[in-house]
Formats: sequence, structure tokens, C-alpha cells
Amino acid sequence: MAYEVEAPKYVRLAQTIQQRIEDGTYPPGTRVPSENQLVQAFGMSRPTVVRALDLLKRDGWLESRQGYGTIVRGRPAGVERKDRRGSETLARDEAQTPGRLVEVGRVPVPARVASALGLSKRAKVLVRRFLVVEDGEPVELVSSYFPAGLVEGTELESANPLSGGTRAHLETRKKIRFDHVTERVSARLPERGEVELLELPDGVPVLSVLVVACDASGQALQVSDVLLPADRQELEDTYRLT
Repeated sequence: MAYEVEAPKYVRLAQTIQQRIEDGTYPPGTRVPSENQLVQAFGMSRPTVVRALDLLKRDGWLESRQGYGTIVRGRPAGVERKDRRGSETLARDEAQTPGRLVEVGRVPVPARVASALGLSKRAKVLVRRFLVVEDGEPVELVSSYFPAGLVEGTELESANPLSGGTRAHLETRKKIRFDHVTERVSARLPERGEVELLELPDGVPVLSVLVVACDASGQALQVSDVLLPADRQELEDTYRLT
């Protein structure tokens, strides 16, 4: 059984604001939206918004200026960019990535994908499953799921590798905008097909990174299940002590 621990709401909000600082939506030197605006935009309580802003101030992303509000400072000195599977998954150019498409088609929606996309368990979704290979060894199996209504007028159902990444493809053709990503990490034993594709020894588990990509309203546009052989991963993080 896989156990998942989702970050608290204030942490997820802080991550979204941080991402907007990094992508230039909130440039250094400008004011971030007010607490009231953030409450309305994200549908979160004021205490949640206050905790998120306090976290970003503590870590050096924001600062308060008397009579002016909360100001963006930008990326703090010494902060290393963490490995972000979600951003990488959305931007991956299948046509330029070593590996191969192993499945494209409409399938019954997996339970936890249905929950993320807000679909009934009887719904069908489009899946694109891509096996990433490095130095002749399979290192990642990415299964990306899309609501059926979102794929009309796109090339997502094509059996050919997609150029440019799914995010750019959908934003161009469907006039939507991806806003933020939530990642949920769990571990489990692989299924038989996953064992064969990833060439796993007996008994080796996989790490599953469930990437939920949403628009600004919180509506999920794409859910990707990224499987990584646990015996080939080294996870490292650096954080401040308070």
C-alpha cells in the first residue's frame, strides 16, 4: 500500500507564490497581491495566507516595508534550485528525449487520478506513457493523463512523439494557462508491466511522484504519474533550521 503525505495548505500556497516569483509573474521590487486578494484568488482562509507569506518572508523571498506592503525580493542568495519533476514532466520534449512511447490511448481513469482531475471513477481519460532511457538503461516511466474534453483539437492522441512538451502544446492550442503544480511522493511495489519496462530486479520498489498541474483556479489540467526505480535514486534536500 502506498502512503502519501500532502503538504499543508499554507506550504502549497507559499510554493505557488514562489513559483510566480521565479517565472516573473511577481518581479523583484513589486508588491505581491494583498491578503484579501490572495484569499479571494486561492479560496483559502486568511490565517493560511498569512502563514504562507510569513514562510516566504522567513526564507528571504519577500519582505515587509512600512507603509508600502509586502515586496518581492526575488530568489534568496544561496538557495539552490531543487529537482522539480513536475516542471520537467510538463516541459519534456518527447521527440528530443531518449526513450520511447509505450502507450497512447483512452483508458479507464485510475482512482487517484480521478480524484485529482475531479472525474467519476467510470470516466475515461487519455494516457500518454513514455519510457525515459539514459545510457541504454530505463530510468523513468511517465504516465500522463488528460481529461477527454481537453484533448480535442490537439495532437495528444497521436502515436508520434510530441514536440515541445505538453504544457506548451496545450497552452497554444487550447488557450489555457498552467499556473502551479503539486507533487505527491509515495513508494510501492511495481506491477508486472512496470517491472518489465523498467527492467527491475525482483523485490525492488518504485518511487511514484504524482504530478498534478493546475490552472490559477485550481482546476487540474494534467496528472502525471512518474515512476522511478528506488534502487537508482538518491534524494537530497537542503533546508534552514529555525
